[in-house]
Amino acid sequence: MSALKLLTGIGLEETTARSALENPTLLSALIAIIQEAGVDSGCDKHIGKLLYTVAARYINGDRPQHLSTVLSYIASGKMRSHQLEAALEYITAARRKSINLTKFEKACGIVPVEDVKAAVDTVINRNKEKLLAERYAAFKMSSLVAQVRELQPHADHRDVKAALDGQLYELLGEKTGDAHKSRKANKARVPEQLPEEDLDPFSSFPSPLDNTGPHVDVELSDGTVFRPSNSREKLEKHLSATGGAVVTRFPPEPNGYSHLGHGKAMGMNFGFACGANGKCYLRLDDTNPEGESDEFTANIQDMVQWLGWKPFKVTYCSDYFEELYEKAVELIKRGYAYVDHQTPAEVKEYREKLLESPWRNRPIDESLELFEKMRAGAVPEGQATLRMKQDMKSNNGNMLDLVAYRIKFASHPRTKDKWCIYPTYDYSHCIVDSLENITHSLCTLEFETRRVSYYWLLDKLDMYLPYVWEYGRLNVSNNLLSKRKLKYLVDKQMVDGWDDPRLLTLAGLRRRGVPPNAINNFCRALGRTRSDNLISTDLVDHFVREELNKTAPRTMVVFQPLKVTIINFEGHEQDQVVEAKRFPDANSPTYKIPFTKTIYIERTDFREHDSKDYYGLSKGKSVLLRYAFPITCVDYICVDGEVVELLATYDPLKAIKPKGVIHWVPEAAPGTKELTVEVRLFGKLFKSEDPRLHSNWLEDFNPQSKEVINDAVALHCLKDVKCGDCFQFERKGYFVVDRDSSSRKTVFNRIVALKSSFRG
Repeated sequence: MSALKLLTGIGLEETTARSALENPTLLSALIAIIQEAGVDSGCDKHIGKLLYTVAARYINGDRPQHLSTVLSYIASGKMRSHQLEAALEYITAARRKSINLTKFEKACGIVPVEDVKAAVDTVINRNKEKLLAERYAAFKMSSLVAQVRELQPHADHRDVKAALDGQLYELLGEKTGDAHKSRKANKARVPEQLPEEDLDPFSSFPSPLDNTGPHVDVELSDGTVFRPSNSREKLEKHLSATGGAVVTRFPPEPNGYSHLGHGKAMGMNFGFACGANGKCYLRLDDTNPEGESDEFTANIQDMVQWLGWKPFKVTYCSDYFEELYEKAVELIKRGYAYVDHQTPAEVKEYREKLLESPWRNRPIDESLELFEKMRAGAVPEGQATLRMKQDMKSNNGNMLDLVAYRIKFASHPRTKDKWCIYPTYDYSHCIVDSLENITHSLCTLEFETRRVSYYWLLDKLDMYLPYVWEYGRLNVSNNLLSKRKLKYLVDKQMVDGWDDPRLLTLAGLRRRGVPPNAINNFCRALGRTRSDNLISTDLVDHFVREELNKTAPRTMVVFQPLKVTIINFEGHEQDQVVEAKRFPDANSPTYKIPFTKTIYIERTDFREHDSKDYYGLSKGKSVLLRYAFPITCVDYICVDGEVVELLATYDPLKAIKPKGVIHWVPEAAPGTKELTVEVRLFGKLFKSEDPRLHSNWLEDFNPQSKEVINDAVALHCLKDVKCGDCFQFERKGYFVVDRDSSSRKTVFNRIVALKSSFRG
């Protein structure tokens, strides 16, 4: 079997596979991983991507001892991409020690089938009376799945569905005709194979009134089980502040422009709160002064407003710096934090070896004194951190004494030079959630392994525990949604700023002319799934077309103009005009286009050599001019081998019925010039479907992703357009007026191509 066939057989896109073939080291590692996983004969695309990720990570051969265990879980389909990182972290920490598979699965968020069956058994028994009375009409499958999810939130959907199907069949037998009839009467059609995307996880969330827990169940290294929960007293205090309402937050870090993934996050957080008649904060997570700016903060607020969301309140993590500091002092006093002097390299080494820092057990008073000195600026940057005293023997890397505070002598955009110590995300995020009385803390799946540390810290500070739930991160084909990588492209001027229309930043999408409704509809269509599939740009384009088809008036622009002289056009016909439609429906408003002796058509709509499957112009062949008359090419003029003009006749009676229809633009009125415009066409920013899979993602960047056409010819009705106006250029696509337009030339950006209804 050829290497290319082997790689495409595991579901890799051909461009990704060919890129791997050009990298001998990666290719060798990938082939070894495929063979070790036992999928030489092919596998599901999802499995193949995980294997590629593992190969790219250990390309230099420095692989952990227990990697074969991870590969077996991947090959069996038991592991998803968000669980892979936790798995690799677990086996790295284990080093050469044997691993306990039960603890391994728990650390990775893998739920054994036996536990799924036990949860299903509980749900079936809970609803047994109603099921026996009403049979399959008693519940929608999604309702039963949601109840199972409440007990096992990380269970694989396929295991849940299989267990439910089996137990329902055992209890009720075959689905009878009356059950089908009953379902039909209730209009509750349940498909046999219910995709995870059709489920509503929000339905399984606890009500703010019942948010007691336990919220997580983790076995610590000393054999005890950590099961944090809200006491009734703690919950009542929370409810007195919220009135029992749902309270969420959208918490972006102002270190870059918001992108499409943030659009999804807004929909999850604002959307859930709106649907529950609750409140949603916009909270700026401004804990890292070096990478943040007022520009990024302004962009985030602008994009929230542009997408139509209205925050209950705009807050900043820096609003709580004093309270966060006081909580840190309290944590030290309780014996759960200490000042450490290890370097980042030493911290990494000690964490990998599960070794305690030499300063971990220093006296509490000593840590309090040093922490106060850190705040006062008396300790040099890099000489000390405040670390949480968690569980240094844990298999969860997020329990290995995370850093809570670090020293940074950097001016903060809001607090200026008031502080020189700044809290980390791991320390501040959960505390501010609790201080703002957040009921449901929603975040993407890469934060799933941090759930333990989130609850550990709140538990040690005796604070209210919000309900935490993770959803799938958005990934879109031929694009990257990493602010770090987007910033690199901007800083290196590989793109034209944060609002370059090729980027999936929300500012870039707005500049490209994408309507906010299209973004919201796209995000809603993705559902509330924990799936982390790669979404095709075709789906994004679909919702953009759907919206613009209703709002963008039609017009005509010729990109590569070719002059056509109509030789039977008489002088008295000079004032002849035709009517064109703004929209395709029958009652559409119309506009007038002069029909002139000279017109311009697309150069690609003429061929010197005709063929049967070609419906454009050729010598002796006819086409219909959109909204006007049939024309027939009788001859053409060449200069230096290039066609520069066509000679044609037109049929004023429209007796000729050609198959092809083409767009056109008339010549300018006497004493004026044709209206020339600049047109910018945008292609795929990256050549391969999933650039994340490339060991060097920059090599996948597409330098031909932008094409500029300088002298397109447009109808004169486009002379007075303004920035942001959107149009459909017939047979070409949807376009928007760009902000680079001036009184000398109008610039149009292509928003999205057409699925053309014309043949040309």
